[in-house]
Amino acid sequence: MSDTRRRVKVYTLNEERQWEDRGTGHVCCSEPDSLTVTGEADGSLLLESKINPDTAYQKQQDTLIVWSEAENYDLALSFQEKAGCDEIWEKICQVQGKDPSVEITQDPGDESEEERLEDMLESGHPLELPPCEPGCLEELEELVMSVLPSPVRREKLALALLSSGYIRKLLQLFRASEEEGDRRGLQQLHQIVRGLLLLNKATLLEVMFSDDCIMDVVGCLEYEPALLQPKSHRQFLTETARFREVIPIRDSELRQKIHQTYRVQYIQDIILPTHSVLEDNFLSTLSSFIFFNKVEIVSMLQEDEKFLTEVFAQLTDEATEDSKRRELVNFFKEFCAFSQTLQPQNRDAFFKTLANLGILPALEIVMVSSGCVCVQDVLLINVVIKQMICDSDPELGGAVQLMGLLRTLMDPENMLAPASKAEKSEFLSFFYKYCMHVLTAPLLANTGEEDPDMTEGAAKPNPVCPDNFQTAQLLALILELLTFCVEHHTYHIKSYIMTRDLLRRVLTLMNSRHSFLALCALRFMRRIIGLKDEYYNRYIVKGNLFEPVINALLDNGTRYNLLNSAIIELFEFIRVEDIRSLIAHIVDNFSTALESIEYVQTFKGLKGRYEQEKQRQSRGFSRYRRDGRSFQEDEDTWLNEDEEDEGVTDKSKSDYGTFMESEKGACALLILFVLCAPQTGLVDYPDDEDEEESADEEQSPRKRPRLGS
Repeated sequence: MSDTRRRVKVYTLNEERQWEDRGTGHVCCSEPDSLTVTGEADGSLLLESKINPDTAYQKQQDTLIVWSEAENYDLALSFQEKAGCDEIWEKICQVQGKDPSVEITQDPGDESEEERLEDMLESGHPLELPPCEPGCLEELEELVMSVLPSPVRREKLALALLSSGYIRKLLQLFRASEEEGDRRGLQQLHQIVRGLLLLNKATLLEVMFSDDCIMDVVGCLEYEPALLQPKSHRQFLTETARFREVIPIRDSELRQKIHQTYRVQYIQDIILPTHSVLEDNFLSTLSSFIFFNKVEIVSMLQEDEKFLTEVFAQLTDEATEDSKRRELVNFFKEFCAFSQTLQPQNRDAFFKTLANLGILPALEIVMVSSGCVCVQDVLLINVVIKQMICDSDPELGGAVQLMGLLRTLMDPENMLAPASKAEKSEFLSFFYKYCMHVLTAPLLANTGEEDPDMTEGAAKPNPVCPDNFQTAQLLALILELLTFCVEHHTYHIKSYIMTRDLLRRVLTLMNSRHSFLALCALRFMRRIIGLKDEYYNRYIVKGNLFEPVINALLDNGTRYNLLNSAIIELFEFIRVEDIRSLIAHIVDNFSTALESIEYVQTFKGLKGRYEQEKQRQSRGFSRYRRDGRSFQEDEDTWLNEDEEDEGVTDKSKSDYGTFMESEKGACALLILFVLCAPQTGLVDYPDDEDEEESADEEQSPRKRPRLGS
């Protein structure tokens, strides 16, 4: 049995000043002056760190040791047991020749020589605190502010405050001052308490955030000197922000930890927004306090299977009222947010636990009960798609968030590792067979059918109907997902596009009066051409699908805007990459229409490439095959080939449940963050309104008459 005393989690502080979990293992002193952490799962080396005599190590919350190994690289060991933390702390102090009773072993190297000398002179004398009386508050305020620049003096002040029980006396003085209406004293107490937080000492935070102290700490922070009237933070925390137990929490320690974490988070986010990098550094221990509290909460809840089972039972019970179900969803939303503090392997285990308890069927019930989906679909993904399509918000705030969720679900790389090519292909085959038609339905409904009297190969654009702003936003979201599919789904999306002539339908949106939608359609084609896939190229050539793009360029007239630049970039890519089949088609069919565009050299360059290829052909050196085989023969051959080594197998709908068990549970649980999230609109395109308003007033001159007119 492993020694739990030395069981630790390794954390590093990222650029956003958030702690990242690097793994769980066991720490030991491999050499007298080195710390080593070996992973408990696979025996890998999680950490190897030399105990540097000049490094400042900090001991926090009895079970944490924090230090910096280099600039902007902070490390932390979180011990399962206090005894293990004490043991390693003693070894660190032994190497550095320090007394294990201290909480920090060294001064940071940013003090001036004068400050260092002052610290050395004072090191042998305990710091004396003024009496905890109203008349001494100014002296205490000056003392607290004066020690902040010096780590040693901060340490001495913290020890003095703890040894004399001074903090509780100070908070008693606050209550008395508030009863007497001593505004000056209350403002001084605000500065003192804020300074105590900036001392960045975990032991002080444990006292200040204890049940009997935290509300008085919040009260002190209400009396900011710059405000004419004090804030009402305590009123909010006690009356407005009410803790709702969706299922009674029997563990009193867990309940207390949840209350504490919420209140400390409120102090950090609302009461103490940092105004400088200096204050942000001083409050790093506060961030760590919140982070490790969240880790404990998730672990304690996850271990209480009876509690989670009861929650799921009520969530899936048809008799549960909608208001109660919404509270349960809010609980899981917060629970999953807290789970982000777990290391990846523990987070995967966490999501597997929720999946085993029935999170996916529960989510289906929740989404259907929202009223956005009229008919319950048997597939959760289709329920999500329909809710995105049916978003009633004019700005489609919910649809935007669901689109991000679908993008994650549609990425086969999010399946649990190790997932074989056959398993990924099985998912994609399932999605394209049972779900893709639901996603593309609005696109097909809003892009008209081709005129049956048109000659084959013509690409006369059809009107987009209806072409209102909300419909345009929805179609833009769908096109973003389809563009993602082109980049990541290879065979499946290629088959879908070519068998349904989808690109032709998409390019009708080049006629939309909403420029952002026209750009989305163009981006879809650009991704296809960017693959440099000859099957796609022949499909484009056969369908004459450059015509709507060139018409859009000509219709854009002399306005050199984003649409103009994007179209030029498309043709420049074809020229630079020397995609010969497309170059030949463009020059053969559109050179006359494009010859007047001289503000860029792109089209002259395309013609030059074309002439060079003709010269190669005349000399018998052509690398571009032009035999008699038709495009239809090539297409039939391609459709009969193996599916690009993806091992596609045809599966029935019953396989959906099996797939969802193997799919990364975290993706499905993202739905929780959408259900109750505030509705936010799409990104505003600042130049769209100007262009759209001016379009009705003044027709921009065209460079050339549009093709086919």
